[in-house]
Order: sequence, then structure tokens, then C-alpha cells
Amino acid sequence: MKILVINGPNINMLGIREPDVYGKNSYQDLKNFIWDCCQAEQVEVELYQSNHEGDIVSKIQKAYGVFDGIVINPAAYTHTSIAILDALKAVSIPAVEVHLSDVSSREPFRQISYAGLACVKTYAGLGFEGYRQAILYLKQLLNA
Repeated sequence: MKILVINGPNINMLGIREPDVYGKNSYQDLKNFIWDCCQAEQVEVELYQSNHEGDIVSKIQKAYGVFDGIVINPAAYTHTSIAILDALKAVSIPAVEVHLSDVSSREPFRQISYAGLACVKTYAGLGFEGYRQAILYLKQLLNA
């Protein structure tokens, strides 16, 4: 089983950017957490982060026929990118949306998730643990 984990804009700034919202751990800490989780679950993983919408769309398109599942934190593009939604729909790879913070309790503009419309499940407000839950969910779904 091979999973692609995509992180959108500013996730590379974890630990620096609004630590009261996103925590004090770094992006490298997040990558280590995901690698450890996938190793424990015997899941092959590739991590990808970009601050550019088109690059994320291209990565999703290139996942077709290569990956069994996608975990995606589109970050700010969650609320703006129909292009990411369309890419997820185009490849038809089961995807799970993750958000470090509880977006439902934040600003009104964060209440809509375009990418989430193409995802089978969403985890929000669990911090790093949301990624583990997403990976476990995909593993269970793909093994069913």
C-alpha cells in the first residue's frame, strides 16, 4: 500500500507560524511523525509540501496509477481551490483531508472546504494525530 501525503502552503512554517494555533512542533517533526506512523503500519509513504497551488494540482495528477490513497492538508487552499478539488476528483484516488486546527471553530471563511468535497473523510483539530487517523482510515478502507 502506497500513500501520498500532501501539505499545502505554510505547513513548512510549523513551529514558527502561529504556534498557539498550530503548535510548537516543526514541519520536520511532522514528517518524522508521519514516517514513524507509516513504518509502524507497514505503509509506504511519500511526503510532499508546496506553497504553490499548481504544483499541488500537478502532484495529485501524477499520483494517478502510482498511489493507493492520498492524505491532504490543503491548508489555505482548502477554502479557495476548486483546482485542487477538480484534481482530486479527476484521479479518483481515495483521499482523506486533514487540518491541524479545528477549522470549524475559526473564522467564517474557513468553514468551507472545496477539497473536502472530494475526500472520503476529514480529520480536523487533532494536531499531528489527525495524520495518523487519516493513514489508519485509508489503510482500513483500502484493505476492505
